[in-house]
Amino acid sequence: MTPPISPGPAVEREAARGDGYRFTLPRPMVGREEPDFSLSGLKTALRIEAEKIAPLSDQDVADLCATFQRAVVEVVGDRMLAGLRAFRRRFGDPSALVVAGGVAVNQSIRRALEKVASVAGTVLVAPPAELCTDNGAMIAWAGAERMARGMTDTLAASPRARWPLEAQGGAHSPA
Repeated sequence: MTPPISPGPAVEREAARGDGYRFTLPRPMVGREEPDFSLSGLKTALRIEAEKIAPLSDQDVADLCATFQRAVVEVVGDRMLAGLRAFRRRFGDPSALVVAGGVAVNQSIRRALEKVASVAGTVLVAPPAELCTDNGAMIAWAGAERMARGMTDTLAASPRARWPLEAQGGAHSPA
């Protein structure tokens, strides 16, 4: 059987019928003050757990998915809180927590981020799920938001792998 291009929806479906406490998986970077984010090693740890009990029953798959999803939700929630704390120290209170792209479709992650936003005293902003299935939609939304604020770039702008959070001078700043 060929795996789906985006396994997220299948993992979420399976997780809904599984036991998220059956296996133990790591929580990379949880509890650290800096807002760095990594899921490094999580998929490897999941594979190792699966190999320990192979061949897998349908319930094993559901339990592995539930355990994996639980770990991802906890890591994402913790790292977002750390990120919001860092944002607050540097820029003041955030007006919103925005999530988009495929991750924003997962209902467990959305619920966790709603709690994070509430704890941080802000709101979660996420496009409808049908607009979150493609990174192109996420990029277009980000572009529309920048354009609405008067932030434009010439075609001569160089791409950057890491875009800084602070306001930029010149072509990147609102008019």
